[in-house]
Amino acid sequence: MKDTIRSLLFGGALAFGILMAFTSNAATQKEIDNTKQKITDLQEQKEEAEQQVDSLNHKKDELETELDSFNEQLKQIAASMNQLEDGIEKKQQEIKDAEDALAEAEEASDRQYADMKTRIQFLYEQGSATVWQMLFEAESIADFLNRTEYAAQINQYDRELLAEFQRLQEQIRETKRQMEEEMEELERLKDQKEEEQASVNSLIANTRDKIRQSDADIENAQSDVEDLEAKIAKMEAYEKELELKKAREDAARLAAIKEQEKEDTSGASYVPADSDAYLLGALIECEAGGESYEGKLAVGSVILNRVKSSYFPNTISGVIYQGGQFSPVASGRLAYRMQAGVSSSCLGAAQEVLNGNITTNCLYFRSNNGIISGMVIGNHVFY
Repeated sequence: MKDTIRSLLFGGALAFGILMAFTSNAATQKEIDNTKQKITDLQEQKEEAEQQVDSLNHKKDELETELDSFNEQLKQIAASMNQLEDGIEKKQQEIKDAEDALAEAEEASDRQYADMKTRIQFLYEQGSATVWQMLFEAESIADFLNRTEYAAQINQYDRELLAEFQRLQEQIRETKRQMEEEMEELERLKDQKEEEQASVNSLIANTRDKIRQSDADIENAQSDVEDLEAKIAKMEAYEKELELKKAREDAARLAAIKEQEKEDTSGASYVPADSDAYLLGALIECEAGGESYEGKLAVGSVILNRVKSSYFPNTISGVIYQGGQFSPVASGRLAYRMQAGVSSSCLGAAQEVLNGNITTNCLYFRSNNGIISGMVIGNHVFY
C-alpha cells in the first residue's frame, strides 16, 4: 500500500514538474516567437528601405542622364551660336565692303557725270562755231566726217559709261539689301539660339537641384537602412540569447523530456487527414528546408511522435499550431510557405513519415548550439 502511494506521489510530482517546466519553456518560446516576428517585420522594413534606395538611385541615374543630354544640347547650341556670330561678323564685313563699293561707284558715277556735263556744255556753248571750226580745220570732207563721228562716239561713250555706273550702283544696292536681309535672319537665329540656351540652362539648373535633392533623399534612405540593420542585429543578438535561454531550460528539464519519451506509444495509431501531408511538408520546409533528407525525416518524425504522445495534441494541425512551439507559425513563415508552395523533397519526407517511417523517437529538436546533448543531424540536435 505504501509502495502504491509512493508511486502515485512520485508520478504526480513528475507530472507536475513536467507541466511547470513545459509552461516555462513555452513562455520562453513565445518570447522567441515574438522576437522572430519583430525581426521579420524589421527585415521587411529594411527591404522596403533598400528598395527605396534603389529607386532613388535609379531616379538619380535618370536625372544624370538627362543632365548629360542637356549639357550636350548646350554644347551644340554654343557651337551654333559661335557659327552664327562668325556668320554675322562676316556678313557685317560684306555689308561694309558693299557700302564702300557703292560709295566708290557713286563717286565714280558722279565724276563721270560731271565730265560728261562739261563736255556737253562745251559743245553746246560753242554751238555752230565749233562745227565751222572743225570744217575749216578739216583737210577734207572725210576728215570732217571723221571728226564729227569722233565727237558723237565720245558722247555715246559718256552715256554708256554713265548707264553702266548706274547699273553697278543698282546691283550693289540690291546686293546690300540681300545682305541686310541675311543679316536680319542671322540675328533672328542668334536670338532664337539665345532663348534655347537660356531654356537649357534653366533645365540644367533645375536638374542639378533635383540631383542634389536625390542625393539628400538617398542619404536619408540609406540612413534608414543602416538604422534598421542595427535594430535587426540587436534583435538577432537578443534572439540568440533567448535561444540559449530556452536551450538551458530544455537542458534543465532534459530528465523530464526523457520521461516523456519513455511513454509507450506503440499502440497509438493516427489516421492522417487529407491536409496533413501538405501542412507537415510546409513545416518541414520552414524548419529544415536547407537540411539533408535525413534531417527532414527527423523533423517530421518529431511532429508525429508528439501526435502519439499524451503530452501533446493528438492531431498534426494541433501539434503544429500549439502555442509557443514552432517559430515559423508565430512569424508567419508557415502561412507564407503554404501559400507559396512546398518543395517535392519536403512533401516526400512528410508523406514518408505519415506512412510510418519514423526515424527518431525524440519529441524535441532545435538548432545545435552545444548546450543540449542528443542526436545531431545537420544543424539540429534532436532530444
